[in-house]
This record gives sequence, C-alpha cells and structure tokens, in this order.
Amino acid sequence: MKGIKADILAFGAHADDIEIGMGGTAAKYAAAGQTIVFCDLTKAELSSNGTVASRTEEAQKAADLLGVQERVTLDLPDRGLFLTQESIRSVAEIIRLYQPKVIFAPYEKDRHPDHGACSRIVQEAFFSAGIRKYETNGKDNAHKADRLYFYMINGFHSPDFCVDTSDFMHTKKQSLQAYRSQFEMGADSVVTPLTSGYIEAVEARDRMMGKEVGQTFAEGFLTTVPLLIEHDLIGDKE
Repeated sequence: MKGIKADILAFGAHADDIEIGMGGTAAKYAAAGQTIVFCDLTKAELSSNGTVASRTEEAQKAADLLGVQERVTLDLPDRGLFLTQESIRSVAEIIRLYQPKVIFAPYEKDRHPDHGACSRIVQEAFFSAGIRKYETNGKDNAHKADRLYFYMINGFHSPDFCVDTSDFMHTKKQSLQAYRSQFEMGADSVVTPLTSGYIEAVEARDRMMGKEVGQTFAEGFLTTVPLLIEHDLIGDKE
C-alpha cells in the first residue's frame, strides 16, 4: 500500500460491491482528475463462483477501467465481518493512510449481511480515525474525512442525492463485465443472483434513478447528515 492522498476512498465488503453501487460515480470523478482509492475488506474467499486469484485479477481490471489509482484488499474474513475492535482498527488504518476527503460505504440495509456489516464497520472507523489518541499500528496520525456517504448494492432505496452518471454507464458496465467469474455462467459455475441478469438489473436501477432526476442514468446515495447546497441551488444558466 502506497498511501497516496485520496479525494475519494470507497469501501466494499467484496470486490465488485463498489462497482455495483458507484462505479459510474468513481469513473466520473476519476475522469475529472480526482484521486480514487478502493478498499475491499475481504478476499471474497467464500464466493460460490471463481477463486480468490481470479477475483483479484478481475478486481484490478475493473479498477483500471474506472480510472481508480489504487485498490487494496484487507484480510478480514468473508462472512466473518463483525463489529470488532480488530475490524474497526483495520479500516481506520486505511483511512489514516489515504487521508481521504470523502468516504463511501455500502448502505446498511441490504440482503447480504456482509454489506450491512461493512457499513457499520466503516461508520465506526470513520469516527475513530479522527480521534487523536485512537491508536492504529502505534501511530498518531488522526484524520477526519469531510463526509461519509452510502451507496446501494442490492435493492432500490430512496436516495438523499444522486450523481449524474449518464456519460459513464458504459464504463460502469465494462467494470462489472470484468468480473466474468461472478456474472457469467461457466462450465463449473453454479446459479446465483449474480448470474441471473444482475448487470441488467443494475443498469435498470441506474436508469430509473436517472429518470427521477431528469437524467439518462444516475447513482443514488444516502447520508446521515444534511447536505449544504450553495452554488448549484438554482442550477446552471441556459
């Protein structure tokens, strides 16, 4: 881990979580020159399809397609994500290492327990990383990110705000298609929710989200604190 300073640091329980929820947003801000870092909490070693090695290769390809500068993977156990001091400290160390302006995590309400657990761990780490006396690896380099936002993986929830991703939907789809072991049926594959039209469902959700805000595609996000609107309250002059 190099520890470059990140504008956006996004966490997911497994590789492909971030792409599903905010791949278009990541690509959009990367194209605008922002530094994007992804962190997967587990190696997804219990996935029904694929292997740790194939998933790692696919994850890096997906990150490259989106313009992500760095992708790191922690060694927390798949289906063993719990709100422990170890898990909180591991995530807090990543936050302090990359010093992000904004952090993203999965929305807590999700059919997969690991996604909700990841959300809770990141929320705790977001707070703890900013406490000067909170120790991570014996270092005192507290960092308080400006904001913590939540993206959707499974399901459709009413967002607090949306990002127009119309110009980046194709890139998002490419990043998801990089996970061939997860979204395609191979000779040794078993049927899962991911192999049954999942990418098409994500595209439909982003299209519906876009329709809600007058765009072709959009990704929706949630927040626990109000957003301050300034220059874009009225919108651009025509």
